[in-house]
Amino acid sequence: MTQLIDNLTALDNELSNRYIALDPGGYFLIYLEGEAGLICAKHFTNIINEEGLAVDPDTGKVIPCDGKVQRTSETVYKGRTAKELCVKIFEEIDPCPITMLNHAAYLGREFLRAEIALINGTEYIQD
Repeated sequence: MTQLIDNLTALDNELSNRYIALDPGGYFLIYLEGEAGLICAKHFTNIINEEGLAVDPDTGKVIPCDGKVQRTSETVYKGRTAKELCVKIFEEIDPCPITMLNHAAYLGREFLRAEIALINGTEYIQD
């Protein structure tokens, strides 16, 4: 079983390093409010420039991946489960802030990982 887990972890780590096109609809920073039992997702708008990089729509500056820039989120979504959060974002918001299917799939995976961390009382780190 340990070998299987190691193999699956290695596969996920490899896949995390692939190129992904950025969603012009924006990006999300996902975190837990453990005491409240909530999965939270801050939505930020962006523009994708000619090089495929996300830029701040207000300043035109490239948004770094390390998160060391201070920006104000457009909306904060909160849910008790991955499903509840997905329903709020994908079904109740019109227009939906996600414009790419691969981004939707990524968010579903991350919300589920966050839910598992919430249930287990472990740290959640967004991929």
